[in-house]
Formats: sequence, structure tokens, C-alpha cells
Amino acid sequence: MGLLAGRRRATAWSHPARPRVGDLSRGSHPAGGVRPDRGPTPRRARASRCGVKKRLDVLLVERGLAESRAQAQALVLAGRVPGYDKPGTQVDESSELEVGRGPQYVSRGGEKLAHALDAFGVDPRGRDCLDVGASTGGFTDVLLQRGAARVIAVDVGYGQLHERLRADPRVVVLDRTNARELRELPFAPELVVCDVSFITVRLALPPALALARPGWEAVILVKPQFEAGRREVGKGGVVRDQAVRARVVREITEAALGWGGETVGAVDSGLPGPKGNREVFLHLVHRERPHLPDDIDARIAAAIE
Repeated sequence: MGLLAGRRRATAWSHPARPRVGDLSRGSHPAGGVRPDRGPTPRRARASRCGVKKRLDVLLVERGLAESRAQAQALVLAGRVPGYDKPGTQVDESSELEVGRGPQYVSRGGEKLAHALDAFGVDPRGRDCLDVGASTGGFTDVLLQRGAARVIAVDVGYGQLHERLRADPRVVVLDRTNARELRELPFAPELVVCDVSFITVRLALPPALALARPGWEAVILVKPQFEAGRREVGKGGVVRDQAVRARVVREITEAALGWGGETVGAVDSGLPGPKGNREVFLHLVHRERPHLPDDIDARIAAAIE
């Protein structure tokens, strides 16, 4: 026993302390010594994870701070994510993110329509509505929150409408539907709202109004960048010439006469487009003999200032 004990002591004494590699315990090493090539691996993995970057809007959704990328983008553009002003900013995964008061609607467009409805005194309560160019559903969301009876959400895309709105029994979803080719609807709307891109309102809206109930109202967003000629659209797709913006808005009011629509109001969208375009809402009312108000130019000028 004494010899064995002596051997044990000698064995322990014969192995001087070695430099530690990483934070591995001795019990984790195989007989024969430390494996220095494996020690630091976990630390390197942690460091590499810390260096991974993702788009800001993607991170906001992953962390549950936004319901969708569209909503995340709206949060950033509305200044509700401190320290950031661009949704596409690459952000380290380890960064702390905060969001101010949550948005009321599923997309930034909802804030625009809410502003226009208030300015025009248009109340969707109890009315059948049509949303042309629904996309994520900002306009549809406003209509529902303000008591619309039913809303038809039309969009040429597929699967874009927010799941909360898609699940609402008051919403009829018409995906993969080109507004300019509308021939029938589940019901005749009383109130039509419109927000379309990459197509002029003059093509997208008339088929919908032709299917609307007599006496309809329409609140439409006019985007100068999709109404003006190519040479009139500046760098970044922005129309900066105020005269061009005034002209294209007036052209829509004139075209509306052919749809049976009389322009009774014009107002700035409240928020600029994503690239900085100044957009204008028009309030149209169905008349048997529509005409342009004498002060239409003054109304347009006030809306685009």
C-alpha cells in the first residue's frame, strides 16, 4: 500500500502544471494530456455569432417587435426604433433594439389613409368597402378599425395581406387580381380606397368604380412618380418639380369626370412615400353630372405645398 501510495504521489508530482488552454477542465481531457486544439472552440463560436449581421427589419420581426417586415419598415420610417432610420440597415444580431409605441396599423399606409379620412370627414362605419391595391393591408386595417361592414381586398400579388386581416371574417381576399381587369365583385362597394404602384390610377381605378354602388365615394392616393412621364421623374424615382406634381394631380381630377367622379377634396398624404415623394389624396364623389370645382387649382396647390 505504501509503495502504491508512493507511486501515486510520484505520478502526481511528476506532471508539473501545464499552461491552461481555454477554460476546459482537466477531467474533460483524455489520458495523455490536454488537447490544446479543442479548447477555444466554444469561445470562437460565440464570437462568430456575435459578428453575424441581419437587416434591421428582419431582426425586428424575429424578436417579436413587429408582426411583419412591412410593419417593421413602417416602425423604422416613423422614427420608432431609436438610432436607426433605414429598415435595410445591417445590424449585429447581438445589438439591443427598442421600439417605441407600436403602430396602430399593419403598414405605414394605414396612417396615411387615416389622415385622409379625417381630413375629408369620410366615415367607413357600417359600409361595404373596396381596397384597390391592398398589399399588406394598411388601408384595409383602417377601414376595419373604423367599423366597415365588409372589405374586399384586391391585389395583383399573392399572400401579401397580413394574416390578421386575412383571418377577419369581414374581409374578402382577391389575390392575383389585376384591378384593371375587374369584371365582377362579391358585392357592390359604397366606399372605394385606392393605393397602387407601378401603374397609373387612370387605369387601375375605373373598373372598380364601374362596379361600385351608385352614389359611391372614393379616397384615392395619387403618386406623382407613377403618373408623370419618365423624363419628369428624377433620381431615385422622386418627382421634385412642384409644377409637375400639380399637373398630374389635376389630370386625375379631370379623368375622374369620365368615371362619374367629382373631386370634392384634396389633401397631402401626411407622410411622404418611402423614397421621399410627396403624395396627394383626392376625395371623389359619384355624381350624375360631375364637374370640376372653380377652386380646384387652389385646392391642389394647398395639398402639394
